[in-house]
Amino acid sequence: MTEVNRKIHVIGINSFKFEDLPMKLQNLYLKTVNIAVPKSYLEKIKSWNKHNLDQKKLFFASQSNNELITWLKSQKTDVILLSRGDPLWFGIGRIILENFSKDELSFYPSNTCIQLAFSKLKIPWQDTINVSIHGRDSDKLIESLKTKPSNLAIITDAKNKSLEIIQKNLSELNLIDFYDFWLCEEIGFENEKIRKINLKEQLPTDISSLNIAVLTKTNKNYLNNNLPPFGISDYIFKTFDDRPKLLTKREVRIQILADLELPKNGAIWDVGAGCGSIGLEALKLRPNLDLICIDKRIGSKALILENSKRLNVKPKFIFEEDIKNILGKGNLNSFGKPNRLIIGGCDRKTKLLIINKVGADMNIGDIIVIPIIDIQNIEVLKEELEINNFKTNLNLIQTYKSLTIAEGMRLEPNNPVFLLTGKK
Repeated sequence: MTEVNRKIHVIGINSFKFEDLPMKLQNLYLKTVNIAVPKSYLEKIKSWNKHNLDQKKLFFASQSNNELITWLKSQKTDVILLSRGDPLWFGIGRIILENFSKDELSFYPSNTCIQLAFSKLKIPWQDTINVSIHGRDSDKLIESLKTKPSNLAIITDAKNKSLEIIQKNLSELNLIDFYDFWLCEEIGFENEKIRKINLKEQLPTDISSLNIAVLTKTNKNYLNNNLPPFGISDYIFKTFDDRPKLLTKREVRIQILADLELPKNGAIWDVGAGCGSIGLEALKLRPNLDLICIDKRIGSKALILENSKRLNVKPKFIFEEDIKNILGKGNLNSFGKPNRLIIGGCDRKTKLLIINKVGADMNIGDIIVIPIIDIQNIEVLKEELEINNFKTNLNLIQTYKSLTIAEGMRLEPNNPVFLLTGKK
């Protein structure tokens, strides 16, 4: 194996001031002739020559492409390649490692732009999700937004209108009010600027091409929201980030509420209520209904209570208990049999038990709606409803969201849900 005699020193910077380099790197720069510099700040780096007037530097204006690799390979003596932040973090480091042996490379990272941004914002960033759409498509951005992380840092690209894409994605996913949007420009450099942007308005026209975006979950007071009477956005409901199935998505929830044909008065049971999204929105539509929420998962009652406050409604009862235990006690009359019943969040055996124990006593015109994701359960549940004198109807709800990407738009499918409805 040929011994490598020269080194490529890949140095990350966060300032155009020579004095901000550690002394070790200042000395390395002073003794190195061949310097590769991103074209966008070549003139700034050339000004460093005043520190070493006796030695002329040979600069290569880098555009991080094949010409840079060819130039680096042609050099017979040590080379410095300047980069931003940490070259091995969404930077040129990966490309360099693909083209040169590790023996001829040395990396000197500086603080990343994300690290600096969070230090300026005074926000802990250990749980932050980092995404780059600089020279990349926005698929990972969309995937990350769907998980609704507390903090999301995005490395942007002025060439593909990334800020406009972020703005549109947040709107399309109904997350505009979920996040505060911080625009961080030229972080660590002389013209550094950080500002909070209202994404409901047009983006500013004076944005530096050297920018990143930071999204932080808003501390908005949901109690004062001017909520629509129907079709409440998902982000309004508090849920557990690691338990997405506790929330019935808006598109499915709308159809369930329509299929329930909500009466002005009566009782509605929401079994497997999760965070309470279906029952609570039903109560917002029909405030005179008696809502009974039942869910066996620990913490569900606290979630439903919080979401009750956000929607300014009040369930009659909330049970953090297994429906089988409630049915086994035989005290159903204490909170009234339902006129409307949603059965979700439990296995087939439990659903059948509920239909037999509760559905059998429901009155003419009363309705049961069962959201189903497992197609194997449909036939047996349908038969059981019909045995108990319910006329059944089955709908498949499959919706798509338009999402903006660099190339234009794509349609993103939501998970399909079958809605089995029985009307007595």
